[in-house]
Amino acid sequence: MDSQRRAALVTGASYGIGAAVAVALARDGYDVAVTELDAAALSDTLSQVNAQGANGIAISLDTRSQASVEACMKQVVDSFGKLDLLVNNAGILLRKPVVDMTREEWETVMDVNLTGTFFMSQQMGRHLIATQRKGSIISIASTHGIVGIANISAYGISKAGISHMTRMLAIEWAEHGIRINAIAPGTTETPSRKRSLGADPARRQMMIERIPVKRFCTEADIAGMASYLASPAADYVTGQTLLVDGGLTSY
Repeated sequence: MDSQRRAALVTGASYGIGAAVAVALARDGYDVAVTELDAAALSDTLSQVNAQGANGIAISLDTRSQASVEACMKQVVDSFGKLDLLVNNAGILLRKPVVDMTREEWETVMDVNLTGTFFMSQQMGRHLIATQRKGSIISIASTHGIVGIANISAYGISKAGISHMTRMLAIEWAEHGIRINAIAPGTTETPSRKRSLGADPARRQMMIERIPVKRFCTEADIAGMASYLASPAADYVTGQTLLVDGGLTSY
């Protein structure tokens, strides 16, 4: 193992933003562990990570399970000998009116998006404090955690929680040299959005017209922000949720 390379863990990295961030970090000089509930779904991401000259490993992770969270962290540290960066990307979206939402649906969204992010961060903090290493955590929040929108309340509330968690952990762990930040993407052109809007070009155009820069966010936009936050250029940045939304929330 090259002792000069840094090590990163990216959750929910089988496709979309997580995969793009993992590949960008590999390009930036990180060895990268990537996770998904089904580790077999990570083969494409892992190939792209390794193509950058990085050492990549795939791990099955269920962020709803404390045992799975702890086992994941142990496997990463055992494999790389250290961990410098955690990217909390794993999450789920529920579209449902509040009046129709069940307790089980609410708890599932919170368990994956908010509780899972908290306990992954806790494991990372414990590792860095115990080893007296400086490090960084980046969590994927959302503009839906900042502005309101109908029918995705559980998701938006969970993402608002991530933004405030970012502030709280940044204050508590600053003395240990641990930086905590979040990225709040705007409307992002993921594969699922391409599919959903492919048959409705009028709706797609209407959504784009609401964005000042007149285009959707891309996975590369988010990966670029993650690269910045993980870099020495951001050494004085902590406790922040950085909006990458093309000006959508500026109105």
